[in-house]
Amino acid sequence: MIQRVQSIWLLLAAACTAASFKFSFFSGNQLNVTTNVKDFIRFNAQQNTWILILTVVIAVAALVSIFMYRDRKRQALIVLASGILSIILIGLYFSIENNFAESSLDLTSLIHFSVPLFFALALRAIYKDEKLVKSADRIR
Repeated sequence: MIQRVQSIWLLLAAACTAASFKFSFFSGNQLNVTTNVKDFIRFNAQQNTWILILTVVIAVAALVSIFMYRDRKRQALIVLASGILSIILIGLYFSIENNFAESSLDLTSLIHFSVPLFFALALRAIYKDEKLVKSADRIR
């Protein structure tokens, strides 16, 4: 299980997703309606309920899929769904960024952009494993 390449990619995806709780995606000024004062906010996964839920789901799915090495088709399906969810998560970050008066992406936003890449690399490794197992079955 650990010697498989997709396990490493999935572990990296889970670690980067978990790091998004601490590191911000963007920072900016949000206008407080009641006091008309701009508040500086570093926006991370803990700032919004939907983003928090989606981040937890992605991290748990990445960790669970590591241990599904015997059922590669289901593992590939979970990895594909998690990759799509991580792209949706990035879209949610950008939609919330539009609500800020002034905002800019942080350097730590690269962590968020690397998660779909890790899922794609894991999916590629899963398909290579599946292809290897099918070729070994043909030889027998």
